[in-house]
Amino acid sequence: MSEIAGLLADSAERLFGQRLTKAVRDEADQGGLTGGLWDACAELGLDLAALTEARGGAGLTDADLCAMARLAGRHALPVPLVETWLAERALATAGLEPLPEGTSATISPVLLSDAPELLRDGGTWRLSGTLRRVPHGRHARVLVVIAQTAEGWRTVRMDAPDPAALDRNYAGEPRDSFRLDGVSVTAIGEGGSRDDLHFDGALFRAAQMAGAMERVLDMTVAYAKERAQFGRTISKFQAVQQQIARLAGEAAAASAASHAAGDARSLGPARFETACAKLRAGEAAGEVAAIAHQVHGAVGFTHEYHLHFLTRRLWSWRDEFGSEAEWSDWVGAIAGKVGGEGLWAFLVKPDPALTAGPKELAGG
Repeated sequence: MSEIAGLLADSAERLFGQRLTKAVRDEADQGGLTGGLWDACAELGLDLAALTEARGGAGLTDADLCAMARLAGRHALPVPLVETWLAERALATAGLEPLPEGTSATISPVLLSDAPELLRDGGTWRLSGTLRRVPHGRHARVLVVIAQTAEGWRTVRMDAPDPAALDRNYAGEPRDSFRLDGVSVTAIGEGGSRDDLHFDGALFRAAQMAGAMERVLDMTVAYAKERAQFGRTISKFQAVQQQIARLAGEAAAASAASHAAGDARSLGPARFETACAKLRAGEAAGEVAAIAHQVHGAVGFTHEYHLHFLTRRLWSWRDEFGSEAEWSDWVGAIAGKVGGEGLWAFLVKPDPALTAGPKELAGG
């Protein structure tokens, strides 16, 4: 992590520790707008962390951003910080103006099956399509959409309309739907694609999951050292020790994969590394959540104890921007293309020409 990123992370750690009270978590759990928390993040400059130096930012690397995403995941941060970074990245790639300070944003499509279209109507561009499971859609001020045209992908920036349907994921985070029917848009740029968004979304979700698992591990170890049964703390029982060791191993594997993908993304597209990180984080999430709740017993299922704020996000995030099953298919398809003799060379230095988008590979 760079010096600037380290200072920002230290400040963010203090902010999250102070502002993420039970009342804030309860409000977020119902899909509410935690506006005060977002404003505090903006005052610290976290919303602008993804801006490059050329766009007036600090020029944090992708590894730095992944480290910040891990921190957000560790605290189960209930505001669209990562989504705002993804939106800014899409805007930068398309050559569009950066988001103003303090502006919350979100992105779409999140699902590869969604295919918004941008059509020219005389001198006007019109955007149509259904956008599902949009993160924090009801709270974002700006909606950035990657849309298909006859000439290829375009990036559209627009004021976020009212959602057509409100929904939430397992963690209570807003995942809303928009229906656009020939909406006139003017802020349009070339560059980027839906696949680019899908991979970068997977990269940041993997980092968030790694952070959440690290926090779950800390909570589980602390609880095992405090909870007494049959005259001694449960941390003294070999069976419990084995379970916690398994949890620690899964969390470490997810963290290592996320770190490696972030470092690789700082140097290039890193699609293969990103796919492996999201795959490994998804596999680890189920094991980590299950073991943590087993060790905690009944208290882990109560609303008052905040373990569930983390585990429900793990269950939710594992399916966003590609599940482990989908990424397993993608990685397997890549391995099949490379072949046994070329696999090691590819792992050492992945060939970008072979890492097509997930939809193209799924179609053969």
